[in-house]
Amino acid sequence: MSGRDALERQPADVPVEQTAADAGVPEASAARARRVAGCAAVGLALVAVAAATIGAAQDAPAEDWFPLFNGRDLDGWVVKIRGHELGDNFAQTFRVVDGLLTVSYDGYRDFAGRFGHLFYRTPFSHYRLRVEYRFVGEPGPNVEAWAHRNSGVMLHAQPPETMPREQDFPISVEFQFLGGLGDGVPRPTGSVCSPGTHVVYRGRLDETHCIRSSAPTIDGDRWVIAEALVLGGERIVHYIDGEPVLEYGGVVFGGGVVSGHRAEMKRDGEPLEQGHIALQSEGHPIQFRRVELLNLKGCTNPESPAYRSYLVAADPEAC
Repeated sequence: MSGRDALERQPADVPVEQTAADAGVPEASAARARRVAGCAAVGLALVAVAAATIGAAQDAPAEDWFPLFNGRDLDGWVVKIRGHELGDNFAQTFRVVDGLLTVSYDGYRDFAGRFGHLFYRTPFSHYRLRVEYRFVGEPGPNVEAWAHRNSGVMLHAQPPETMPREQDFPISVEFQFLGGLGDGVPRPTGSVCSPGTHVVYRGRLDETHCIRSSAPTIDGDRWVIAEALVLGGERIVHYIDGEPVLEYGGVVFGGGVVSGHRAEMKRDGEPLEQGHIALQSEGHPIQFRRVELLNLKGCTNPESPAYRSYLVAADPEAC
């Protein structure tokens, strides 16, 4: 999403766990306020669990992480590009080159607002996501300046089959990837943007489109490791190269910066607790060499062989 908006807010100095009961929620409606307060209260209850989860998940067996990208093809993923039907990978925007998941615009004469997203077909709610990315090359033809070295991964995205042909961005929260432009101007990666959503940040329901992270500005084409700890919609933490850079929670439907969507898919004020993972094509070439996930929802019965101590959400069918 727009890098201009990402520079509007400064990094948090109040963790999201302190933002629940006394969150200053704008009184758009009593119902909406109750929903947001409910989301925040749940987030407060998850704080101790989340803190333990961060450490425990880091010690999870390597085999418990599974690759969403297999290094060979786009099996398990589906493309949705604005102006095209679901599954139409226009100009092979998303492709695998030398084992790298690559977003390229060499087949475009004009970018023309063809914002694209590569959706993983399985939705998730509680997980750790690890993505290794780098920006390469030059922007596509006629890409706006704000989209230079700008991409991201969408969390809790709506099902791709619910997006009409002309919808630009999925309703979701975006873990934004930005690259420095070599001009000395701060452009930190790891911010959050919110197409069709709002989040609780610094103790309030924040209606700003993009909230800036505390990550450094990364110039050049080096590989960057971006990780997200996602606990439903209650608590989400962004990490860049192993360091926490942003934390928020209380995710609800709301706001703008999404167009062409079906009205029934944007239930303003209701909590957003799960959804799809989607990699962006926003106008600048980018490559991914790792996209992997540790599911934190599973068998919580200690007597089952499928039990894992780091799980925070129960799925009895996994036992």
